[in-house]
Amino acid sequence: MKIIIAPDSFKGTLTSAEVCDVVESAFKSVASEIKVIKLPVSDGGEGMTEAVITSSGGRRVYVNVTGPNFQTVEACYAISDDGSTAVMEMASASGLLLTEKGSTPDKTTTYGTGQLLLDALDRGCKHIILGVGGSATNDAGVGMAAALGVKFMDSFGNGIALTGGGLADLAAIDASGLNEKLKDVSVAVACDVDNVLYGPDGAAYIFAPQKGADAAMVERLDQNLMHFADVLFDFTGKRTDGIKGLGAAGGICASLLAFSNSELRRGIDIVLDYADFDNIIEDADYVITGEGRIDAQTLGGKVVGGVAARAARKSVPVIAIGGGVLCANDELLKFYGQGVLAVFSTAQIPESFEELKPKCREYLYRTAESIARLITYRKP
Repeated sequence: MKIIIAPDSFKGTLTSAEVCDVVESAFKSVASEIKVIKLPVSDGGEGMTEAVITSSGGRRVYVNVTGPNFQTVEACYAISDDGSTAVMEMASASGLLLTEKGSTPDKTTTYGTGQLLLDALDRGCKHIILGVGGSATNDAGVGMAAALGVKFMDSFGNGIALTGGGLADLAAIDASGLNEKLKDVSVAVACDVDNVLYGPDGAAYIFAPQKGADAAMVERLDQNLMHFADVLFDFTGKRTDGIKGLGAAGGICASLLAFSNSELRRGIDIVLDYADFDNIIEDADYVITGEGRIDAQTLGGKVVGGVAARAARKSVPVIAIGGGVLCANDELLKFYGQGVLAVFSTAQIPESFEELKPKCREYLYRTAESIARLITYRKP
């Protein structure tokens, strides 16, 4: 029997690699002869770099960059063994967890993310995978683009502040200094939201409050993004109106599309392609996947939904494990209709997250062991 273990992290408790190890140990305790392939994955958010290194190899690269509050931070990304591909998370350089006390998205920058991209270019990478989850910014990616050589100027020809607030002063864009190496590099952007750049469903209104913006600031930031879109069109001819996904990560995708050979894709699809998932599961009997919380949103671009969709094409049944399963019966039916054979919760009794946290490894082991007993049972 061949089992593929392909989970996301159980956020706040176990990394995806740790989940793989626990599930493997439980399965091997039941039937040591089972062939297990561990494939820690991610939907493009936190943990993507680590998941890719663990499942597909590569090495970590550490770079000192400009953090979201213009402080120096050490960021990390991965380079494939052959040196052709870089895998990085925006959060490593411009993430919300890196912000200082009192930080607001009108004063944060994506400059450090641009420095990560620049470092990968200088190392000769031809393909870049960028996860844009967990950002602290709302600058439409001007900081990132500036690090790559684009100039953003006010009406006097002076450089603007490379922040969400600085966009209000933008009057001209000069991309003549854009790094030449970008022309020969493809950028796959792991983007799992459909929000547009500005407006009621845009970056500012939907995400800026999570980054410290009050109602008045949200309105200003939204106006600044609209202004940026107008200036961008005037100087580059690139339109951003109504394009789904450009509202992710404070609008960084707008600059990525304008100044690089970028494509926005679901993060889980990028990660599964990179790991050669479709070929790996070809002769598998089951795929075990999971994440910390399984709910009505899980099928919409999350790991469980992405893994199930790919496995269904190969007619390989999927079993999902969640730290908690918060689905009504009709919602569970959707899982069953999309290739998921069964859904299990590791929670044993009603407990708070803080109570569950120290027991999560044990609970996951017990659940995986029960699944292993069920699927390996043979009538005497």
